[in-house]
Amino acid sequence: MWALKAVRWLVIFFAVGPSIGQHARAPDELLHPSVPTTKRVQLPDLYEASIAELQDGLDSHLFTSVDLVKAYFARIEEVNLEGPQLRAVLELNPSAIAQAKALDLERNTKGKRGPLHGIPILLKDNIATVSSEGLNTTAGSFSLLGSVVPDDAGVVKRLRKAGAIILGKANLSEFAHFRGNLASGWSGRGGQCTNAYFPHADPCGSSSGSGVATSIGLTAVSLGSETDGSITCPTSNNNLAGIKPTVGLTSRAGVVPISEHQDTIGPMTRSIADAAVVLSVIAGKDPNDNFTLAQPSPVPDYTKALNKDALKGKRIGVPRKVFTNDTITGNDPFVNIAFDAALDTIRALGATVVDPADLPSADEIAVSNNETIVLDVDFKASLLFCCIQLNSYYANLLENPSGVRSLADLIAFNDANPELEEPPRFEDQSELIESQATTGMNATYFQALAFDKDLGATRGIDAALKQFDLDALILPAPGFTTVPAAIAGYPIVTVPLGFYPENITIGLAGPETVYPAPGVPFGLSFLGTAFSEFQLIGFAFAYEQKTKTRLARKAFAEAIPKTQLQDVISSP
Repeated sequence: MWALKAVRWLVIFFAVGPSIGQHARAPDELLHPSVPTTKRVQLPDLYEASIAELQDGLDSHLFTSVDLVKAYFARIEEVNLEGPQLRAVLELNPSAIAQAKALDLERNTKGKRGPLHGIPILLKDNIATVSSEGLNTTAGSFSLLGSVVPDDAGVVKRLRKAGAIILGKANLSEFAHFRGNLASGWSGRGGQCTNAYFPHADPCGSSSGSGVATSIGLTAVSLGSETDGSITCPTSNNNLAGIKPTVGLTSRAGVVPISEHQDTIGPMTRSIADAAVVLSVIAGKDPNDNFTLAQPSPVPDYTKALNKDALKGKRIGVPRKVFTNDTITGNDPFVNIAFDAALDTIRALGATVVDPADLPSADEIAVSNNETIVLDVDFKASLLFCCIQLNSYYANLLENPSGVRSLADLIAFNDANPELEEPPRFEDQSELIESQATTGMNATYFQALAFDKDLGATRGIDAALKQFDLDALILPAPGFTTVPAAIAGYPIVTVPLGFYPENITIGLAGPETVYPAPGVPFGLSFLGTAFSEFQLIGFAFAYEQKTKTRLARKAFAEAIPKTQLQDVISSP
């Protein structure tokens, strides 16, 4: 959950064989048309390959979706549990190759469904997929291993309809970092996920595996979830483009929950263009998530926001108190230097920068405990509908071999299985215990919920936008950036800003992770009011295209997979 709030691995399901071979084969000439070898030079580098580049290659029959899946599987094998042992991927989909074969055949007989047809996508392991596919949904916990969910998550249904291939599940901070005082990126099932830009560096969380995997091309794109910081921070730490959508733009149905008021699902990609493609697919109303029914219709085509001139004539505000008040994590002076340089770029792109443009509520947000009150209650109990709280999530499972059916059961399960869930230095489950101690939605809860909305939205982001006549706010991604948008339920779009210098003092982030560290990335965040994603995507795209910061540095050498498409393409 909270990116601001660390080895071992025990069970990794990398079965890709038996269930695949049971599927009927399509004619080889339809799956892999003959391609002159001279065209092989045009194969995209999977470290950076965009959705558009992959689609061009698929449409030109340079490779197939089966080739893509095989290449990603091989890249994962190189660095996930071998080499640098990044532990970014928890489990591979044993049905992925069969899905790819079917989509290759469909492309060559009927045409493609859209920009995600045949594109492999990695899901954070709190996003449900039907068990018949062969994947688990566990939130990183052995208490959910082998559980049978009633249906795909709402966003997964949309991905499948668009023709995407579910590649597997990404490691995460267990229960989306709402278990206890544990390092980002650690789960019982997956162990400690680490950053690919410096050995053992903090990947940030809780969508840590999604961030690390996408950063080095272990997947085309990934999905993460955010309650407060869990898309924004791993996007920042892993040199990515990511979108934390407005609460209610994307469905949370079938996602292991924390809070119906703050949870949201969004894309983590290597470019804003790719993020816009994915968001256009996963956004929309879902009768299984009441919050989505209030969103504006129709869902925009977010790719139409990709305008290099989007910042011209716009007013962008800098709410400096948000990060100068951050006494918990702070920002290294180097981050603030890079941020001020980014403001010069924003000005050069035609925007007026209003600095400062502080949130009237900034001082109160810095000391408020209302978010904790709301999340503790929401995690255990839900006001509106069945599945956006943990007890109901467990109760609605069709099967669960662990026997866990409630938050109280979960706490007891962890204590009874310390070798799995409470290894040395990773014992804490204080947030679970704190949530279990709540007594429901009482006056204190509703007061805290109302105060959060007031602080984050009414006297926060909305007030600053109105007072200074702004189109958006901008902040460095590290630190306290996410809190106002989290408690308001408002969007954040993040792009690469810079990298820590070689002489940075290395800090300790957890029992097995460090932060900051030389070469570790950090990002720039654009914030706005509810459902302002279209504008924010445009602003982030304009900045990204001007600076191309992501391309300035790669991961450390051992963490860069060597497998490319030419290594897996079968002979015509």
